[in-house]
Amino acid sequence: MRHTQLGRSGLKVSTACLGTMNFGSSGGCDETEAARIVDAFLEAGGNVVDTADAYNGGDSERIVGRAVRGRRDSVVLATKAFLPQGPGPNDRGLSRAHLTRALEGSLRRLGTDHVDLYQCHQWDDSTPIEETMAALDGFVRSGKVRYIGCSNFTAAQIVESQWAAQRAGGTPFVALQPQYSLLARSIEAEILPVCRRHGLGTLVWSPLGGGVLAGRYRRGEAPQAGTRMARLKASPMPMARAWADGLLNEPNLVIAEHVAEAAAGLGVTPAAVALAWVRRRPEVTSVIVGPRTLDQLRDNLAGLDLPLPPEVAARLDEVSRPARLAPADGTRAGG
Repeated sequence: MRHTQLGRSGLKVSTACLGTMNFGSSGGCDETEAARIVDAFLEAGGNVVDTADAYNGGDSERIVGRAVRGRRDSVVLATKAFLPQGPGPNDRGLSRAHLTRALEGSLRRLGTDHVDLYQCHQWDDSTPIEETMAALDGFVRSGKVRYIGCSNFTAAQIVESQWAAQRAGGTPFVALQPQYSLLARSIEAEILPVCRRHGLGTLVWSPLGGGVLAGRYRRGEAPQAGTRMARLKASPMPMARAWADGLLNEPNLVIAEHVAEAAAGLGVTPAAVALAWVRRRPEVTSVIVGPRTLDQLRDNLAGLDLPLPPEVAARLDEVSRPARLAPADGTRAGG
C-alpha cells in the first residue's frame, strides 16, 4: 500500500484509511472481528485508523485502543468530536469547554496519551471559530494532539478556520473528511479547490455510497431485509430515513447500474470499480473503508488496488457528473 503526505504537513498516511464506525455491538462488528480487521489492515501496510467519540457510545474508540495496543507508534490514530456526550448544554459542540472534556474522554477510551489527528466532526454555529481553533492549538502545544482536521465543513468554513488560525499564529487544519463517491461529487466544485489552496489533504468517506454502488439495491425493488438501507428506512429517526431515501433515488440507481456493467466487463465486483474510481482521483489523499467483516476489508483493499482502464473511468465520470460540474474539455456532460 502506498503512503503519501497529508496535506501541507510532514505526516505520511496510507492511501486507504480504516474507518471504524461499525466497531461495537450496535455497529454489527464485535471486538473479535474488529481485532482481525485491524490486524489485516496494518499487515497490508495501512496505517490510518479513524474513529470518533460518538461511534457506538464510545465502544469504537475502546475497541480500537485495545486493537492497536503494543504497536501504537506505527498507527496514525484519528478521532473526532462534536456530537453529544451527555444531556447538558455544554456536552456537545466545538467550544473549548466541550472539546477539552471530549479529548480527555477519547484519550481515556483509546488508552493513549495522544491522538495523531484530532478532527471537528462538523461545524458549530454557536461557537466562534476563533475559540475552537485556539482550543485545538492548545491541544497541539500540550502534546495531546499532533495534527488537527475537520469533517463535513463547507469551503467557506474551511477558509474561516484557516484564517482564524493564521491570525492567532496557531495551528491550521491539515485534513478534511468529506463525503465523496460517484453519487456525491459536489465537493469538486469548491471544496477540493479550497483544500488545495489551504493545504488540507482529504480522507474521503462513504466511497460506496452507503452500499448503493456495491450493487445491493435495484430500481423498483425494496431494500432486502438486513441491509443497511433497510435498517435506515425502518429507523425511528427522520434523518436516517431521509438519508436512505436520498441515496436510493432513480439517478443514483442508474449510476449504480453503470458501475455494475463496468464491473461485469472487467470481471470484478461493482464495489471494486467504485473504490477504484475514487482512489484514482488526484485530489483524494486516502479513502476511508468501513468494513464489518474481514472479508469485506479484503474486498475493499482489492478494489483500491484495481487499475481502472481510462475509458471506463471516463464513462463513469460522464454518467455521474452533476449538472453544475462542467466537463474538463468544456463539452456538454451526459448522464
